[in-house]
Amino acid sequence: MKATIFGLVFLFISTAFSQENFPQDAFRSPLDIPLVLAGTFGELRSNHFHSGIDIKTQQREGLKAYAIADGTVTRIKVSLWGYGKVIYIAHPNGYTSVYGHLQKFSPKIEEYINKIQYKKQAFEVEVFPDFGELKVDQGELIAYTGNTGGSSGPHLHFEIRSSVSEKPTNPLLYGYDIKDNTVPVLSGLYVYPLSKDSQVNQSANKLELKFSKQSDGSFLAEKVYATGTIGFGINSFDRQDLAANQNGLYQVQQLVNGKVYTDYDLESFSFGETRYINTLIDYQHFGRYRQRIQKLFKTPRNTMSIYNEVYNNGEIDVAEGLSYNVEILMKDIENNTTKVVIPVEGKKEVLKISKKEDKTANYLVAKKPNTYDLEGAQVYFPSNTFYEDFYIDLKKGADTVTIHNSTVPAHQNFTITFDAAKFSPEERKQLFIARLDSRLRPSHMTTYKRGNTFSTRTRNLGTYTIAKDSVAPKIRATNFKEKQWLSNYKYLSLQITDDLSGIDSYSATLNGKWILMEYEPKKNTITYNFDANILDQKECNLEVVVTDNVGNSTTFKSSFYRK
Repeated sequence: MKATIFGLVFLFISTAFSQENFPQDAFRSPLDIPLVLAGTFGELRSNHFHSGIDIKTQQREGLKAYAIADGTVTRIKVSLWGYGKVIYIAHPNGYTSVYGHLQKFSPKIEEYINKIQYKKQAFEVEVFPDFGELKVDQGELIAYTGNTGGSSGPHLHFEIRSSVSEKPTNPLLYGYDIKDNTVPVLSGLYVYPLSKDSQVNQSANKLELKFSKQSDGSFLAEKVYATGTIGFGINSFDRQDLAANQNGLYQVQQLVNGKVYTDYDLESFSFGETRYINTLIDYQHFGRYRQRIQKLFKTPRNTMSIYNEVYNNGEIDVAEGLSYNVEILMKDIENNTTKVVIPVEGKKEVLKISKKEDKTANYLVAKKPNTYDLEGAQVYFPSNTFYEDFYIDLKKGADTVTIHNSTVPAHQNFTITFDAAKFSPEERKQLFIARLDSRLRPSHMTTYKRGNTFSTRTRNLGTYTIAKDSVAPKIRATNFKEKQWLSNYKYLSLQITDDLSGIDSYSATLNGKWILMEYEPKKNTITYNFDANILDQKECNLEVVVTDNVGNSTTFKSSFYRK
């Protein structure tokens, strides 16, 4: 009987989502201030779509965040990266709300999570409370906004997901009022020859098109003379009325002679497909110029569910002697629309610019596994690491190797293995695999050491080397001094830094008892908020141990007084 009821509930919730019924009055705002956005749902980010909205918090932390409806807390996570401090609340109507980058939790949730942190003696924890264990009412204080995790400034990351499929949906579909009468901005327009025999404006390569604004507010592009199969791409963003941020579009449509060739929107997506964003954008262009061109044609590995309609994969077959009227519509969620019209004429011209091909000695077939010997290292690509076949550029070396460049995206991890036999066992302790940036600055890669072999897993092509870190981390007190009276202090703060491989772990005790210190990597600080239960002595002895990623360790000791 119980299983039958569960099945009916699952069917009801699934049906509700399939019918795209988004309740307009079920949820209150998570904040008491007017909602102004720094980021929109589905924005194009590095290797993923943005799965929520980023709400501005007036450039400050500590604003009260509230449960948008009655529910139960199903997940709490404290992390140095990602969402930082985050709460997940399941609601009876089949949705789950998510609140990220929090400064701290409400007193009852803070007490709950602190007990777990002290039990595990760890700052970073993830817990899944039993259903109903932490109930909340609509409008109940659940946390305070912050800047924790991978946040680049104070804001609230807010999501609404399906409790069944866990798919995030656009929160602005649920009746939240965002002031927006501003049309999207078109900043770049591109045309691509796609078939072997195609050309555009006497070129076999991608071209940027000029466009001008018309009296009705639309744009008219320069005429395209083409033959063969072509496609278009746009560099575009949206803005709300009260913010200058360059946000993502909600919907893009491409029509050819009035027929819809491409129509996709960012109403919802699954986390399992989000990395396929790399097939939506022109990744080679992004790797070179850090600009995301959205392609209006689908490549074979693009299997995303964001498309409402696609004809001929969005590609346009141009026949000589025929004319085509291409319209591209860029829309935000309020249906503010920017239109660009591109006249296309089928005309075969003398080819002046041949197709650019960077051929190397190694041609990688994406659907097969590939292994390459690089003298001092080896790289292994599992099958389907990449979306397309390509000529891969490899530079061999004893301690440093280059594996192509950042213009090709990898969909999954590949493995780089270095031979460390020439180093002594003592030297190996301080060695690690590092990725070098364009200025040859090393960044630590998680390094697995097995005897003479060092390996790492990554999705980033580029230059890798064996680096050495022989310098231990540094620890410095920032708000107190040795033997100082701290009776009126609310917290202790220390700065911890490492010059190369980075901080791996830290631990602190006060009078021999483990204490919870919050680590903020963006500020290189660890902070202890005084807990009266642990301070039963007037003289307090603090000990902090910090270890970097190759095992170099530093111990800081200090004593102070407190009534």
